[in-house]
Amino acid sequence: MTRAEDLIAGLEDRLPNLEALYRDLHEHPELSFQEKRTATVMAGRLAAAGFEVTTGVGGTGVVGVLRNGQGPAVLLRADMDALPVQEIEKVPYRSRATGIDQDGLAAPVMHACGHDTHMTALVGAIEQLAARRGDWSGTVLAVLQPAEEVGGGARAMLDDGFLERFPRFDVALGQHITSAPSTHLYACPGVFMAAADSLRITVHGRGGHGSAPHTTIDPVVIAASIVMRLQTIVAREVAPNDVAVVTVAAIHAGRKENVIPAEAELKVNVRTFDPDVRSHVLAAITRIVQAEAAAAGAPRAPEIAPINGFPVLTNDVEATRKVMAAFSEAFGADHVHETTPKTGSEDFGCFAEAAGVPSVFWNFGGFDPALFPDGPQRPQVAVTAGRAPGGHSPEFVPTGLEPTLRRAVEAMLTAAAIWLGPGVPAV
Repeated sequence: MTRAEDLIAGLEDRLPNLEALYRDLHEHPELSFQEKRTATVMAGRLAAAGFEVTTGVGGTGVVGVLRNGQGPAVLLRADMDALPVQEIEKVPYRSRATGIDQDGLAAPVMHACGHDTHMTALVGAIEQLAARRGDWSGTVLAVLQPAEEVGGGARAMLDDGFLERFPRFDVALGQHITSAPSTHLYACPGVFMAAADSLRITVHGRGGHGSAPHTTIDPVVIAASIVMRLQTIVAREVAPNDVAVVTVAAIHAGRKENVIPAEAELKVNVRTFDPDVRSHVLAAITRIVQAEAAAAGAPRAPEIAPINGFPVLTNDVEATRKVMAAFSEAFGADHVHETTPKTGSEDFGCFAEAAGVPSVFWNFGGFDPALFPDGPQRPQVAVTAGRAPGGHSPEFVPTGLEPTLRRAVEAMLTAAAIWLGPGVPAV
């Protein structure tokens, strides 16, 4: 096993350059499967570090391979895409970027889920590994994945022959920033993140004049009834000891206040951990949507179509325990926390599942500890109370870049060191 402190040595000198990279990435975000500039920047950093670089994997994905003698192979992954969110005026390097979203509409773009920090940390880790080849042996695969936000990037890379085109790996490691104090790390052995299903529901009515609603069948009213009725699935159909989330986060209908439209569209997101609960919730959504439309006398049945989906993310228990122990030894047990499963979702686990190897995914805090008066073990309290921004918020910009990025790089190197072989002493 490699000594983590050997891989981390000299990182302090690299931090100013990494902070500049982070600001550049934050200022120039790109939406899912559109990460062309981002991929070019990442490929350039990998190549400069001495990695063999392949671009265009699964669309815009980038893979770097660094072979350093005999030994295990470790996959290190970061995601590249951003979200259609309008960033508020908070930092001088805020995003003013725009893009075309999945519906073909112009949208503001922001790294509101912190993928800019993930990429920066991965670059810091691979540059350290390249600079300190005498301290480890084996192979490192650096994976810059597109389209995590829509649940399609990992699968696209695998479908593009990832397992056949690149060296076999023995473990997959990944991390995600979270709304928690900087320098703190969070992991969960076993099931860590939920499965997700996103649906597009189109309700059909009969349009007409707003002054004569009796001549119409109003799809807005149908949509409103559906939204309220969907809330009863979790409250009245899911057992209290099971977990499910049903969110209606988008409703689109009409263009003018006195024109009743002919249709309304809803976008629904479902999170579950158990396959049986998932099946029941999805069936209940279909039942409610169809029944509300029928009750209103809709001229035709509503349409329910999938948008995207994520599998359950499951950490290998033994491997996660090893990583948490290494984190505790390196950073102190008071900075490492075992957390419970989260209803957020990730497609990172697809790589290890396809290869049949263990994977470990953890969170690193990215915000001023002063925002969390209840302590690092209860960070969600600060988010709920509005003291700290949550993911996908227009305010989700890390505070304290130096401790946040430094700890993220250190964490990735510390985890990789568990599997990489020992260095070869200079003769």
